[in-house]
Amino acid sequence: MTGEFPSWLLHNNTKLEELYLVNNSLSGSFQLANHSLVRLSHLDISRNHIHNQIPTEIGACFPRLVFLNLSRNDFDGSIPSSISNMSLLEVLDLSNNGLSGNIPEQLVENCLSLGVLMLSNNYLKGQLFWKNFNLTYLTELILRGNQLTGILPNSLSNCSALQALDVSLNNLSGKIPRWIGYMSSLQYLDLSENNLFGSLPSNFCSSMMMIEVYLSKNKLEGSLIGALDGCLSLKRLDLSHNYFRGGIPESIGSLLELSFLLLGYNNLEAEIPRQMCELKKLSLIDLSHNNLCGRILPCLHPRSEWYREWESAPMPLEYPTVSKYVEITTKSISHVDKFVEITMKSISYPVNGIILNLISGIDLSCNNLTGEIPFELGNLNNIELLNLSHNSLTGPIPPTFSNLKEIETLDLSYNNLNGEIPPQLLDLNFLSAFSVAHNNLSGKTPEMVAQFSTFNKSCYEGNLLLCGPPLAKNCTGAIPPSPVPRSQTHKKEENGVIDMEAFYVTFSVAYIIVLLAIGAVLYINPQWRQAWFYFIGESINNCYYFLVDNLPVPARFRRFQPCV
Repeated sequence: MTGEFPSWLLHNNTKLEELYLVNNSLSGSFQLANHSLVRLSHLDISRNHIHNQIPTEIGACFPRLVFLNLSRNDFDGSIPSSISNMSLLEVLDLSNNGLSGNIPEQLVENCLSLGVLMLSNNYLKGQLFWKNFNLTYLTELILRGNQLTGILPNSLSNCSALQALDVSLNNLSGKIPRWIGYMSSLQYLDLSENNLFGSLPSNFCSSMMMIEVYLSKNKLEGSLIGALDGCLSLKRLDLSHNYFRGGIPESIGSLLELSFLLLGYNNLEAEIPRQMCELKKLSLIDLSHNNLCGRILPCLHPRSEWYREWESAPMPLEYPTVSKYVEITTKSISHVDKFVEITMKSISYPVNGIILNLISGIDLSCNNLTGEIPFELGNLNNIELLNLSHNSLTGPIPPTFSNLKEIETLDLSYNNLNGEIPPQLLDLNFLSAFSVAHNNLSGKTPEMVAQFSTFNKSCYEGNLLLCGPPLAKNCTGAIPPSPVPRSQTHKKEENGVIDMEAFYVTFSVAYIIVLLAIGAVLYINPQWRQAWFYFIGESINNCYYFLVDNLPVPARFRRFQPCV
């Protein structure tokens, strides 16, 4: 549906009870009827291009609204205080607009039935709820990406049903209050990218309900010992980019559900505790940019979280009761909106959503680790990232690294490694970032074939005894050529010509087998089948709106001007 917002629907339908105009291309302003629609309980016009201000009289026009979603439009101006007249309101989502000004205090004083309040990604400012309030039904408070200041108010401790609290990407200050540890229902906590300081409260996990905690990019300090005791349900922990010091607590081995552990960019020291080997569900480990010492644990074994997530995730349903909406938004917070910074290919990327579930790896770079690289790391055949650079590691590069079949980033630079580069690394078909620079390696560089043909001399520089292309130093006859895998030798004997007939046959057979396997799985498991169709639908919607918003439209087809 395109064109102006159909305000006639509100003018001519006095008995209207529910109105959903989601995921259209509606533009223009949101004009209300000149009379109250006392029967209207659900209104959702999200994901359009509606602009201008939210009408100030919206509360008087829709006095019995239970569900109001105006998110992902282009509304500007302030939040109308008349929304507080909607005494039955349970869900309010105004996120991803251009709203400014303060959050009306009347909103939390009068809307006592409010269960979900989402105002994220706007330009709201001022202190966060400085008056006392008591929203006993509030389960989600999502205010990320604004300009809010002040401290976390103690009034939030009255929200006993609160499950998700996200105030990240604001300008909040002060210490993390102790009452957070006593929130018996709190499962998702995101306070990242603020100006919080001090140490973690000793009772931080007293409720033992925390599942995801994001506190990165603050000014937190102190020791982690004792602070994480009791976090037995924790799956994701991001404390990166702070000033935590001391060692990684041995009690971390009791967090058996932990899948993401991000402690990079702190002042942690001592050895990596052996208890981390008890964490069988870890998929991503980032301990980079600390002062850790000792040897690398050979028992670390991260693996992808993807299948566990799809198996356990409840399927999103379409609309309507508050409990269903809460289920949808809780999943979206954790797997769509939340970005985690991952360093791959020497660049830090903000990664979120389904992609985040697909990534597994280890980043121990920029520490003081010593000893040889454990050959057991070569058994991690499903990781995409292994960064051991900027340490004091010695010994050879393990030939078992040829088993890292999914590896995309392998960085061993700035260590004291010696010996030759294993020619078996030529089997790493997905490798797109590779560096062994500034070590004590010798012998011939890997042959410039397959993925290794894309790596320049900067990947090998700083090794005085290394020779061969792309380095300027040629190998002499005294240095035997590195053995080449049989597959590479076979291609060389045929002057670089691949047997395309065999390739087409094997590719076709593999393609058919994969399709049949996927079809069989989707036929047997209705939950996975529902997840698959939901994922395809969401992907099509995202691609469509990306094209609508970014591709120029010929003038003779243009009926409205999309807002960016």
